[in-house]
Amino acid sequence: MEPGAQADGGAFPARLAARLAAPSARLYGAPAAPRRPRRWSRRAGALLAMIVAGGLVAGLATVVLRLAVPEQARTAMLIDATAAVEISLPEGWRQDPVPPVTGFTSAARHGLDTLVMARPSGAPSDAAKATAQAAELYSRLLLHGDRVSVVEDRPITIGTYGGHTRSLRAEYKDVVNRPAYLRVMLLTKPGRTVVVVGLLQPDETTSRQALDAVMTSVR
Repeated sequence: MEPGAQADGGAFPARLAARLAAPSARLYGAPAAPRRPRRWSRRAGALLAMIVAGGLVAGLATVVLRLAVPEQARTAMLIDATAAVEISLPEGWRQDPVPPVTGFTSAARHGLDTLVMARPSGAPSDAAKATAQAAELYSRLLLHGDRVSVVEDRPITIGTYGGHTRSLRAEYKDVVNRPAYLRVMLLTKPGRTVVVVGLLQPDETTSRQALDAVMTSVR
């Protein structure tokens, strides 16, 4: 595992938010963590914390969806030279000049509530198991749902890449937090492995389809 990395800069306001203290999100039916964090705020939001380490998970980092999206010219392609991948960006998407999470090498967003990030990774011996472990880790740190269910878990082929994908949906008992969606893809081909993570809140059919289309455009 790579050494832990701290988040760059300060915190940015976010709609998606979570804390590292006593994460409680879980796959439905698993025992609950000992205590639960406070609910997300309707207004500014707090920090979205994530662990990204070697192979799949590369150190401690903090990521948030910014209220103020950097002004820049529209780009039709997210180009990640480090991970050696390209992701098509439809109209309305913007590439971040600097990824908001250390360990990730590229990021793009749509509005204030959708984020895609990519990073190179070591190739695991079991792609399905590694993807499931990463998805559950991210769900515990990011979603904090009262119920977190598996939406999709299957092998995938995208162009010359093979791999695995797992998607989760978090639901909440209160009326403040609308459902959230998390998707993790582990893609491999000879000499190259990449992890692509997508976050979305609120989780709505049209928005989810748009996020999935961007993630699966990776080349």
